[in-house]
Amino acid sequence: MIIVNRDSAAIIDTAHGSKIRPLIDRTTSNITQCSLAEETLPPGCTVTPHHHREMEEVYYIVCGSGVMTVGDETQTVRAGDSIYVPRGHRHTLTNTGAEPIKLILVCGPAFSYEDQVFESES
Repeated sequence: MIIVNRDSAAIIDTAHGSKIRPLIDRTTSNITQCSLAEETLPPGCTVTPHHHREMEEVYYIVCGSGVMTVGDETQTVRAGDSIYVPRGHRHTLTNTGAEPIKLILVCGPAFSYEDQVFESES
């Protein structure tokens, strides 16, 4: 059994200003088919537009609000919303609120940096 407590998880500072805590992923276990992480996006920050070659994602907004774009569709999102991001679809999230957005990220297969393609690389 592998247990990773959020408070002991490593923190990754991203170029766009968010903090990601990988919980169960390739860095903490031998998992390959899915992964789980927590991300905190400060007010005014935007996740760098990107897509994944193989991976699909689910974003679950725990607190905060913002604007999510997946492909050509843009919608306001808030605490309690789950957003499905299909493989190959460009996506981004902007925090338009006054408080940080805290979200849970579920990826399948498990997240890997090699699968991530940023807009400038497309």
